[in-house]
Amino acid sequence: MSLRHAVLGLLADCPASGYDLLKTFAISLGNVWSATQSQVYAELARLADSGQVTVTAEGARGRKEYAITESGRAELHRWLTEVEPNRTPRNDTLLRVFFLGLLEPDEAQAFMRREAETAAAHHEELSALTAVASGPDSFSVHGRLALEWGLRVTAAQREWALWAQKQIIDRAASGVGDPDTPVPAPG
Repeated sequence: MSLRHAVLGLLADCPASGYDLLKTFAISLGNVWSATQSQVYAELARLADSGQVTVTAEGARGRKEYAITESGRAELHRWLTEVEPNRTPRNDTLLRVFFLGLLEPDEAQAFMRREAETAAAHHEELSALTAVASGPDSFSVHGRLALEWGLRVTAAQREWALWAQKQIIDRAASGVGDPDTPVPAPG
């Protein structure tokens, strides 16, 4: 997904200012795609330059309201129906987990404990958004689907991190990995 398509998708629902889009990102899309203020405003300028959005109103302090154009709707439709999602499995956390054996067992355990705590905290943040995604409109219904994915993933991440922490504790307790302890033969 690109920021361009996220902005087009939000504007397909209704015109909005950059500030309005940032609020929507925070309460609905933050689970799947984050964006900073500078990124959103730069993308709006690029979209306006390409004719995919247009400024429909200007207000105080340079506030501009944008609406999607037919060209923007066509691009959004093309992206939704023709472009395969990026499913590249790059995950900084899992890369670190792969190398936890290079740390002392207590450091590895602490890492996994932090991962469990982080997942639990993110789960709580997402749980607070369930009331936002409760209306009958399309964004609420489909936003709830994306929110549910986030809730399930964070619950699974927490469960996995606690399980992994226990594996590290059990391994340390058994002496496996200690250079002075022989590794038991299989079966």
